[in-house]
Amino acid sequence: ALSTGTQGTVLRRQPSAQGPAICSGASHLLRGQLSPARGPGQVGRSRLTSVKTMRVAFGTDESTPVTDELRDELVRLGHAVLVVADPLRWAEAGRAVGEAVASGQADVGIACCYTGTGVSMAANKVPGVRAALCGDVETARGARQWNDANVLALSLRLTTPELGRELMEAFFANAPDGSEADQIALLA
Repeated sequence: ALSTGTQGTVLRRQPSAQGPAICSGASHLLRGQLSPARGPGQVGRSRLTSVKTMRVAFGTDESTPVTDELRDELVRLGHAVLVVADPLRWAEAGRAVGEAVASGQADVGIACCYTGTGVSMAANKVPGVRAALCGDVETARGARQWNDANVLALSLRLTTPELGRELMEAFFANAPDGSEADQIALLA
């Protein structure tokens, strides 16, 4: 588990000819080509209080008030947020989130585009990634619990800040239960 203190950290990937950015270390997580971004914002209260701190890769094909609030909420909850695409075209954003998760730079990812479909498809092309497009809490919960999803894909057209917080809460609060391990193994 990653320790980030009481406030999370937002890291932005900087372009570099020296290879990909690496996310590791203590509270500021600055290594390679990562640099700190803005701090936590003022968003609504989450009911989520007992989720372990995670490293979350975040990518979007457009910056919106919803994406800003989702990032701010992750930071407020104490997660380390690795921004890999903001903005970047949907196929590149989904792939960047998937690669950060598959490489171990992040524990889970959140990918956003207008419908959520494109980033989900792109992330799922990365070996080891199981991205799930979720528009309701039960789908987010089940995707994590039964399908061992490691990337949450969101539609910017349909997701409000409140729904986004609820989806992240359901996704992060549930761990894979192993009951579908044989089915998940077929995806490899």
